[in-house]
Formats: sequence, structure tokens, C-alpha cells
Amino acid sequence: MYLAHKRMPQRTDRELVDAAREGDAEAFGTFVRRHQKRIYRLAAHMLRDAAEAEDVTQDAFVRAYRALDRFDGRSEPFTWLYRIAVNLSLNTIRSRKTRRTGPSVDDPRVEGAMVETRVTIGNPAELTSDRQAAQALAEGLDTLSETLRTTLVLVTVDGLSHGEAAEILGCPEGTIAWRVHEARKKLQTFLEKRGHTREAE
Repeated sequence: MYLAHKRMPQRTDRELVDAAREGDAEAFGTFVRRHQKRIYRLAAHMLRDAAEAEDVTQDAFVRAYRALDRFDGRSEPFTWLYRIAVNLSLNTIRSRKTRRTGPSVDDPRVEGAMVETRVTIGNPAELTSDRQAAQALAEGLDTLSETLRTTLVLVTVDGLSHGEAAEILGCPEGTIAWRVHEARKKLQTFLEKRGHTREAE
């Protein structure tokens, strides 16, 4: 009986949300574990602050849980969740009394890039160079408008399709395509001016 249960196909997001709506707390827990890292990464790129990103991630799931009855199923659960996280991140940015001019020394985006780099690179000199490149990339992202940065993060960092990003941000796919093109162009110019030609490519 146990083995048969283990072979059951993984439930889809929609099935998990439907079950959670019926009172299955474990189903919602599975949904959280499935998307927690991606929501945190999105918030970290938008907020450039690890503590704020953690708060937004937690708040996004709390709000999603409380709004389960209002989820109408017209969109996929993960795009619905992303929309909540994007709105919370933007609200956090707008509520700041002072705006940052650049990423903090413990910018979660830089640290995330370095963790991935350490898996394949052991040379300290190369690690230092990659940290500088990651820092430059983070600074370049910070020069973009909230709209361009959010769109670029959704499409290029998180790998969402233009259609999915359009649904999350509430705009046409053509607008998403233009934003990604414009953001990449501005970011490339920023990086090339600072001598990071390889990263710009």
C-alpha cells in the first residue's frame, strides 16, 4: 500500500490549490515548498535586500492562503502567486523612506550567483573576478526602471515565457517583448562601459 502511494503521480499546482481550498493543509505546504525558492529569488532581485525578500516571500504565501477562496482558476496558480509577490515587492519599494543607490554589501543576488559559481570554479582569482562581474550586473539592474527590471527578472532570471510574464504584469505580450529588449540593451551598455564585455554578451 505504501509503495503504491509512493508511485502516485505528482499533483499539479491546480490540484494542490483545489485540495488546499477544501482544507488540505499538507497540499498547500507542498505548493509552498515547490515555489518558495523561486518567489524568494524574484523578491531578492526586485528588492536587493535579503531580509525584505524573506518577508515578502512569507507574506506572499500567507496572502495566497487567505485568498484561496477567491482564486477563480482562470490563470495558473503560480502566475497568480507571482502576481501577489510582484505587487508586494513593489509596495515594499514604494514604502521605503529612502531609496538605495546601489546594492548592499550582502546583496542576495550577488551571493546567489557566487554559490552557483563555486560549484564549478575553485580558483580564488577567478572567484574574485566573478564576484565583481555579479556586482556589476546587480548595479546595472538597479539602473533600470522598476517596470523594466521586474520584466527582465521574470523572463531572463526566472525563465518565464512572455505570455506568463504578460499575465503576471497585466500587459500584452508585445509589451513584454519590448521591455525585455529595452532592458537588455540598457544593461549591455552599462556593463560594456565598465569593461564587462563577456557578461554583457
